[in-house]
Amino acid sequence: MTPAARVQAAIELLDETIEAAKREGAPADRLIAKYFKQRRYAGSKDRRAVRELVYRAIRHCGEMPKTGRAAMLGLANSDETLKMLFTGEGHGPKPIGENEVAAEPGTAPSWLMEELAKSGISGEAAQALLGRAPLDIRVNTLKAERDGLVLPEPGEILAAPQAVRLPAGTSVEQWEEYRSGKIEVQDHGSQLACMAAAAKPGETVIDLCAGAGGKTLSLAAAMQNEGRLIASDTDRGRLSKLAPRAERAGAGIIEPKLMNPGAEMDALEEFHAGADLVLVDAPCSGTGTWRRKPEAKWRLTPAQLAKYGELQDMLLDIASKLTKPGGRIAFITCSLLDAEGADRVAAFLERNPGWSAEEADIPLGTPRAKGLRLDPFQHDTDGFFVAILRSA
Repeated sequence: MTPAARVQAAIELLDETIEAAKREGAPADRLIAKYFKQRRYAGSKDRRAVRELVYRAIRHCGEMPKTGRAAMLGLANSDETLKMLFTGEGHGPKPIGENEVAAEPGTAPSWLMEELAKSGISGEAAQALLGRAPLDIRVNTLKAERDGLVLPEPGEILAAPQAVRLPAGTSVEQWEEYRSGKIEVQDHGSQLACMAAAAKPGETVIDLCAGAGGKTLSLAAAMQNEGRLIASDTDRGRLSKLAPRAERAGAGIIEPKLMNPGAEMDALEEFHAGADLVLVDAPCSGTGTWRRKPEAKWRLTPAQLAKYGELQDMLLDIASKLTKPGGRIAFITCSLLDAEGADRVAAFLERNPGWSAEEADIPLGTPRAKGLRLDPFQHDTDGFFVAILRSA
């Protein structure tokens, strides 16, 4: 592909990304993979270059642009080399019209920027949400220890006890250490959030929103494969991915439990007031993960944000029924909005006067109301809110 043809390919993919954001369709990375699966002639350099252009344009635009071309024109206004490729030659984009409108630069839609600012995220902290995410791994202590493990490539030792940072793009899935379950890919912030939960050997622990089990595996390692670890979710597809991951990791105490939406307690009735720890890694807007999915900023609406808050309240109430007297809830969201963090904890404590919030014991984090916040700017992690709630 010529450089101009790469720009045109990026424009087409941006059009697809914008439409997908409007209708809650596939994420950008999946659209890019599908696009090139249908265009086998494109080489690896072409794929990397087009992918880079797509994500650069997404990060450059605050409001959702009307078209992929408008998004790319907005990027070209700050890159003269890119602008020179709008000639219409070599399968490239047609020349720029005199009255064409380019997308304005920005970080996120204005309403969302206001919500972030009210939550204490603005300026450089807001811009950092759209940086480039690193590649972090967790050494699985069921099979290895960070101090004694020699990896094919050296990495940076991080604050979490078993965390290592590697160069972005490292193909760890090809390593024997990954295939044998000695390491797992997990963001440093996610590892710290699991550390805050402080799961212990012999406890009864419920991962209420386990998904594909990334945090479940971390809990199993902390428990040293001793106790009961229930991995529950309402998504059969995501939960089905846990079993092979658990087998590879040697996590033998995990018990998958599929729940029906709206009837979660029916599946978990045997654990009523019986759990030492309930991890609520609640569905949320994902504002803390924009470094990995920058187009997510275009998918969120005020109404959706309100629905996430209602869902988080419901999950916390379920968790409180499952927690034994003196037990605890670890409430986690990968969001930097108070509406999905500090506000939810405050509302829970108001509904449950016998409960209290405790300080999370982790080496990084900034206090935020009754919890801790991790963010890309201050801690170079994905964004998280973490709160530890203790039953009377």
